[in-house]
Amino acid sequence: MVGRLTRAETEEYEYDNEMERDFDKQLDRQSSSSDLCENESSTSLRKQWSSHDSFRSLKNVIIPKQNGRYGLWMNVILLWAAYSSFFTPIEFGFFRGLPTNLWWIDQIGQAMFMVDIVVNFFVAYRDLHTYKWVTDHRSIAIRYSKSSLLPDILGCLPWNAIYRRSGNKEIVRYFLWIRLYRARKVDAFFRRMEQNIRINYLFTRIVKLITVELYCTHTAACIFYYLATTMPPSKEDLTWIGSLTLGGYSFQNFREIDLGRRYVVSLYFAIITMATVGYGDIHAVNTREMIFVMIFVSFDMILGAYLVGNMTALIVKGSNTEKFRDKMTSLLKYMNRNKLKKEIRSQLKNHLRLQYESQFIENSVVQDLPFSIRAKVSQSLYMSTVERALLFRNCSAEFINQIGMRVREEFFLPGEIIMEQGNAIDQIYIVSYGALEEVFVNIDGSEEVISKLEAESTFGEVAVLCSIPQPYTVRVVDLCKVLRIDKQSFLNIMHVYFADGRQVLNNLLKFGKDAKLNQLESDIVFMISEQEVELSLKVNNAAYQGKTSLLKSLIKSGANPNRADYDGRTPMHLAALRGHEDIVQFLLQQGAEVDVEDRFGNTPLLEAVKGCHTTVIKILRTAGGHLTGKNAGRLLHQAVLAGNSEVVRALLDNGMDPNYSDHNGQTALHIAASEGLVTIVRILLEHGANIHAMDRWGKTPVQESIQFGSNAFKNIIKDAAMQTSKSLETQELNNVEDQSSPGYEESTEDEKHELERCESFLVNDEKVKRRCTIYPHPPWTASGDGKRGVVTWVPDTISELLDFASKYFGYTYNFVLDQNGGDIICTDHIRDSEKVYVLHE
Repeated sequence: MVGRLTRAETEEYEYDNEMERDFDKQLDRQSSSSDLCENESSTSLRKQWSSHDSFRSLKNVIIPKQNGRYGLWMNVILLWAAYSSFFTPIEFGFFRGLPTNLWWIDQIGQAMFMVDIVVNFFVAYRDLHTYKWVTDHRSIAIRYSKSSLLPDILGCLPWNAIYRRSGNKEIVRYFLWIRLYRARKVDAFFRRMEQNIRINYLFTRIVKLITVELYCTHTAACIFYYLATTMPPSKEDLTWIGSLTLGGYSFQNFREIDLGRRYVVSLYFAIITMATVGYGDIHAVNTREMIFVMIFVSFDMILGAYLVGNMTALIVKGSNTEKFRDKMTSLLKYMNRNKLKKEIRSQLKNHLRLQYESQFIENSVVQDLPFSIRAKVSQSLYMSTVERALLFRNCSAEFINQIGMRVREEFFLPGEIIMEQGNAIDQIYIVSYGALEEVFVNIDGSEEVISKLEAESTFGEVAVLCSIPQPYTVRVVDLCKVLRIDKQSFLNIMHVYFADGRQVLNNLLKFGKDAKLNQLESDIVFMISEQEVELSLKVNNAAYQGKTSLLKSLIKSGANPNRADYDGRTPMHLAALRGHEDIVQFLLQQGAEVDVEDRFGNTPLLEAVKGCHTTVIKILRTAGGHLTGKNAGRLLHQAVLAGNSEVVRALLDNGMDPNYSDHNGQTALHIAASEGLVTIVRILLEHGANIHAMDRWGKTPVQESIQFGSNAFKNIIKDAAMQTSKSLETQELNNVEDQSSPGYEESTEDEKHELERCESFLVNDEKVKRRCTIYPHPPWTASGDGKRGVVTWVPDTISELLDFASKYFGYTYNFVLDQNGGDIICTDHIRDSEKVYVLHE
């Protein structure tokens, strides 16, 4: 029965000489090396092409299965196989020696099968693992010898003649059953029928099931009759057929009855036994017959379950073959509706057939499994292939694992185009085995083969990593297996494993065969530097935010802990600034530098001091951190101006030089003294600030204090002198008995000398004179008055200043004002070079 398909649909699935031409082309591409039989490896194209000439001499004796003449021969053998499978049980059960006419037919059949044995040594086959055409004579011979050679040879032996020569030994006739091995050709015929959508699938399956049922009953009928013939003629009534009487017809001398009638009765007995109907008219008589009936009925239960199960499968449409037919029919309708070209049609059909014949059902098998299990399966299957790929050379095991977890397996037939030149590509392919070629298509349409792709090669990586159109067309030369990973997954892995990402880009430059890579080298180098900058930002952000786990992950992935950002700040700077103790400890363990300066001259220790992070300061000091550079000195001066005694003390406690001077030669003590910051002055003196330091104008901190009207330094010196005096008096009272001690006299003299030095220094500094400019008018009318002032030294009292002004201007004055109109009541409030105004009321 032929399905109702249109003419166009029928033509789509017609097996013509195109398959043979494809096979011949493939033979030209393959070598005669036995490596073609390996399961998971692929010989290099160099070896294949080197043996190309020698292989041409063998091509004429290799028979492709798609060859038309070989197909005709297979049909002839199929007819003889069907005849032999049907006739062998009859020969075993009904003949002790074949008649002359049947003997000649049997000899012709055996001769045909012997020729088929020879032919099988020259028929190419597809490897079940690689799905390649194997054309090596040695491989073909080994495969045939291990599978069907011995049964085929035993089936061709003349067992009838051997039986007679052996003295009619019954055991020799049992070897006739070896010929039933030829029934596999009938089974292969039904499989081809099932896959051919020109023939109705339901009809094919029903015919196959009926054939199986009839063949089983046919064989059983022959065995039933054989059991009866093994009894001697005198005991024929003790057999099922010898004791049989149907109506008025007796089978006592059943050997003399017509062969056809005997076969029908035997078949009737087998069928009613299989159906377990048992009308009672025929039944087992002797023990051997009873034993066989029991075995046959038991087998019939299994056979019945097989028949019922297959009929159920036909109704629910659950077989893989039927799914394949449905997919092929849907694909046919799609191609016809969209009027696809013949080349594309052929590729679609061949790829679908490839999936079916190679049992490519990975997704349907593992799609319902958890991701962790699927990942482990992928790792075990594909990780070794990924490791060998040149693109991933010298990458870490973790990176290879991640790639292996996300790749998918695909097969491509010869002639298929995987990538076309100029297309946007979002997949990277790794060649597991097979042969491909990169072809450059010129403007005039001519093609130029750029390179051959073999195992461990990759393609698509240039377009994906450089974000450019695919530079070449990639075409399949020999059936190949590739591993595919999508662009997004690959880039995500590269972003996590930064060091491996750099290694991949370096491998692309090192091992790439693409001539355009020289032009893209600058782009790849820019990508590497861009990744470095991005990585530095992520590391610095993790250090600033205190994300220890993320920072450890980034460092483990290859990030440099000393990599600075655009401002020269390292992760150590930011962690110290924020006071993240655990991150500072971790960075030190990873070899991070301690005294590195950023663009502004800040060191990690300085950043920790700014934030007053005591624990971090101790950690950095222990690791050898120092406060160096101009920025630390500026920070000290700024802290003094701001009155931040805590920062000042922290800087000085951690090694900051208290005598650092700015461009004017002023130290922190100058600033603190001029501003009257008593606490900070004390802190600076405690840390060894030089009280004799002079600025560019030759002034000391004490002079600055006096000049700007600050009594802080004066009070500190007086307090120090008083404390020294009291200390001396106390020691004199408490240590009278030790006056004879030379050490006592020495210490007392030192302290007295220090007290005298401080007091003399204070006196000398107090003698520093100040000058001021006196104007004989109020400050609010000074701009329009036009009266000139006079410069004089500031006297000790206000009355002296008023007397000097009255004598100089010739008028009596009673008040002294500053520039803001405030009344000055003490000359200590007048700064050096300050303007003052005198009034009479």
